[in-house]
This record gives sequence, C-alpha cells and structure tokens, in this order.
Amino acid sequence: MNETPQANRVRIAFFGLRNAGKSTLVNAFTGQDLAIVSDTPGTTTDPVSKAMEILPLGPCLITDTAGLDDEGELGELRVKKTLGVLEVADIAIWVETPHDADRADLRELFLGECRRRNVVVLDYRRGDSVDELKRKIADIKLVDAVPGLLDGLIEKGGHVICVCPIDESAPKGRIILPQVQLIRDCLDRHATSVVCQPAELEEELKVESAKFKVEGGTVRRKTLVVTDSQAFGEVRRAVEGHDVRLTSFSILFARQKGDLAEFLKGVAAVNNLKDGDTVLIAEGCTHHRQCNDIGAVKIPKALAKLSGGKKLNFVFSSGATFSLRERADVALVVHCGGCMLTRREVLRRIDCAKEAGVPIVNYGILLAAANGLSDVSEIGIVHA
Repeated sequence: MNETPQANRVRIAFFGLRNAGKSTLVNAFTGQDLAIVSDTPGTTTDPVSKAMEILPLGPCLITDTAGLDDEGELGELRVKKTLGVLEVADIAIWVETPHDADRADLRELFLGECRRRNVVVLDYRRGDSVDELKRKIADIKLVDAVPGLLDGLIEKGGHVICVCPIDESAPKGRIILPQVQLIRDCLDRHATSVVCQPAELEEELKVESAKFKVEGGTVRRKTLVVTDSQAFGEVRRAVEGHDVRLTSFSILFARQKGDLAEFLKGVAAVNNLKDGDTVLIAEGCTHHRQCNDIGAVKIPKALAKLSGGKKLNFVFSSGATFSLRERADVALVVHCGGCMLTRREVLRRIDCAKEAGVPIVNYGILLAAANGLSDVSEIGIVHA
C-alpha cells in the first residue's frame, strides 16, 4: 500500500513492428534490463510492465509489447495482447526503423486505433535521444484528468464517516484500497474522517450531532457517511433521523471513473430481466472467492430480490479482460467499483456494453436499490 496503485498511474506503452527496438528502448527508458533483447524476431511475447515516476507527469506504468506484425497462430495471440495494452494506454510510443516503411499500413491502422481511443501518440526512431523522449512525455497535459473522489461533496473543514465492515472477506491487518483512497482524499481537502464498523455508527453519529449542533439545533457542518455497499441495510437504519448525507465507496467510484447516469439506467433495466437471462458479473481484479463473496453470493441475491425471484444464469469475468463480442446472450452487466482500473478502462467497458446494447450497473448502485435506496442523485448521494 506504499506505492501509487496502477489504476492511478499514467499508462505509457511502446508499440511497433518486430525488431524495431522497442525492448532496447524500454530498457534505456527505465534504466533497467526489464525486457529481453535479441535479434530474433518475436522475442517479446507477453507485455512487460514497470512502474516508475516521470516528473512533472507523475507516477507512470511503462509497458513493452510484442510486434504488431507477428505471424502464425501464436503471433496472432501476441498481437491480440498488444492491442489489449492499447485499450488502456494513455500515451503510445510508436517505435520504428527505416526498414519499417514497407509496413506503413500497420502504422496507419495503429494510428487510427489511437485516434478512436483518444490516445496521445509520439514517434521514436532508432537513434533518437531517450532523454528527449522523456522530456516530450513529461510535457504532455492529459485532458481527461480523473476527478477527486469527493469533488462537489466535501469542502475544507468537512467531515466524513467511513463505515468499513470487517468480515470474513476483509484482508488481514489492513483496509482495502477504496477506503485508503477516501481517507487520503479527505486529508488532501483538509477535511476530517472517522473510521468505524456498522455496529459503532449510531454511537458515532450521536457524538457528531452533540459536537456540532449550535443553539436552535442547527448543524454547523454536514456529515457525509460513506459505507461499504454490503452494509447498506444496516447503515440506512443507523442514519435515519440524523441530518447526514449517505453514499457508498462504490458509488463514489462510479462518479469518479464511470458514468453514474448509465449505471442508473442499468439498475432500472433489472425490472426487464426474464427467467433464463444471463447476467455477467465483472470484476477488475482477481481474488480468491470466499463463502460470502460479494460477486458470487451477494450480487446474485440482490438481483433475485430486485427481479422478483427470476431464475437467472450467472457468468463471471475478472482481471484485465473484458469483452462482450462473444457474449451475445448477456442481458445485463454488473460491474465492481473499479478501484483497480483506470478511468479510461472503466469508460471503455461501459462503451462496450452500450455498443452491444446491454445495460450495465455497478455493485454500489445495485446494492443500494436492493436495500430500498433507489433514489440516487446526480452527484451520488443516496436519499434514505
């Protein structure tokens, strides 16, 4: 937890034909023997990544890729992985030699894909200065900067209560990434934060109310309660009668990285599900599923409740792979909060669902609805 999460790093990837010098350049760029270098075409098979800092751009993730002209059955798989890297790249470096001119068609196809995805492209020709390339990258101003988790919700001096259930799925000895990021966002805003479990929330609200009420019962500052989606029911009961605002970690990430309006359409589409429909439950990271797993257990239960007991089929995906091209049977996508994914990747997944005509909702919105909290405002506040 001492390093910037990959989801918050600028993704810089190196592309080109086989033997263009991509791996040599990546090694020089990172100052390490990160990638294997050889005159044999197709030496790089899988993407190889390295985290580093490029000031003033900030934390970055550098990735070497296989050549886009790779051939054969294995070569096609390598090219597919290379294009997968392009899907999540913020900056693409096209590496070429004078001998690559006869495959200008591949370069044009590559540039077309970059334009479609709004990826910044820089050219590098063998022999160019690596330091100059770094300077060009450092000067790039990415326009799709990720907004803060609490933008529009908390000002300087505000107060946040983070409700973090500790159950069998909680990691030992630490809190999870969304909770860490929320606390850091509070610190950046000079706001205060308190962390508690659901059982202690009511007592904390009483302390908060007594501390900040002035004559006449007016609250001097508005408290924001942020809960893990799994505890919505218990937290809802605890906040009743208190002058606070309620949301969840997952809804905050839907605001920050996704499209809240699209997710709200997705939860409304649950009413249209029929017996036998297939639901894709997608998660951005890979983890060991436990007995009361949110994706495998709690989301299906929530869907059963909201759909009126429809008998649904569930399929699962996790990690960097997400596609609906071969899943024409999917009627709904339920996605995790996306804390391990970049904003670009979350938006790409939403676009994939929209192009396929499949509604998409995230965990937080769905679980809020399952607990009777279906009224989610444009800024992510849940009205209890």
